[in-house]
Amino acid sequence: MSGPLGGERPTPLPLEPVQPAASFSALLEARGLLPRWEAGPDAGTLEVAEATTVLALRYVDGVVMAGDRRATSGNVIAHKRVKKVYPADEYSAVAISGTAGMAVELIRLFQTELEHYEKIEDARLSLDGKANYLARMVRGNLALAFQGLVVVPLFCGYDEAGRVGRLYSYDVVGGRYEERDYATTGSGGPEARSFLKAKWRPDLDEGAALDLAVEALVAAAEEDAATGGVDLKRGIYPTVVTVTADGYREIPDERVAEIAARVLEERP
Repeated sequence: MSGPLGGERPTPLPLEPVQPAASFSALLEARGLLPRWEAGPDAGTLEVAEATTVLALRYVDGVVMAGDRRATSGNVIAHKRVKKVYPADEYSAVAISGTAGMAVELIRLFQTELEHYEKIEDARLSLDGKANYLARMVRGNLALAFQGLVVVPLFCGYDEAGRVGRLYSYDVVGGRYEERDYATTGSGGPEARSFLKAKWRPDLDEGAALDLAVEALVAAAEEDAATGGVDLKRGIYPTVVTVTADGYREIPDERVAEIAARVLEERP
């Protein structure tokens, strides 16, 4: 075919209109850019770091979420300063247990998904919507969970409509459960939950809630070898955050150190 000057008309570029995707993952998948994990027959024999105990509890102003710093690989301590609690967005937080590397990547993708939704819709996803989306992401890991590469998060946030803190637990197949007062997961979860059951009360202020979160992790570490306790000598303390009407806030190590020292001194 001839062009307007008598030469060959160039082939038009195969341009596609840019369509906003429902999610960031959908956008990557539509362009063949979404990475895929392949679960081989020997995936269950891999020596991978496992994140252990995390917890969350409600108090009068919102939610406290905390996690120990230890990751294990079999019967070996793989890392002593792993961070297990992250902001999901300005008004929510997520904590990880299970296969540490995969859990961290899942949280990073979750953060990106929430940011993508906010930019596309010009509004934040509701707290229930965030919890449901995280459940779908956990369910997407089911094939690898059968190979032993399990990721089980906790999620919490401040409900701006209801003006109350809320928290959610998950199971390995992506089941989402809203917890009324407190939630735990990980190897030391049963011990931490038993401690919270005995000590939690609905009128906790922030100071009391922070004390309770740290003390529950210390109690779990006393019974569970995979849960890292407080190490005053090396300056290793739990990660502790709050989510309130003012948003996500990480408690400084200096304050956590003061709480931890007092908790250890008062432990029988």
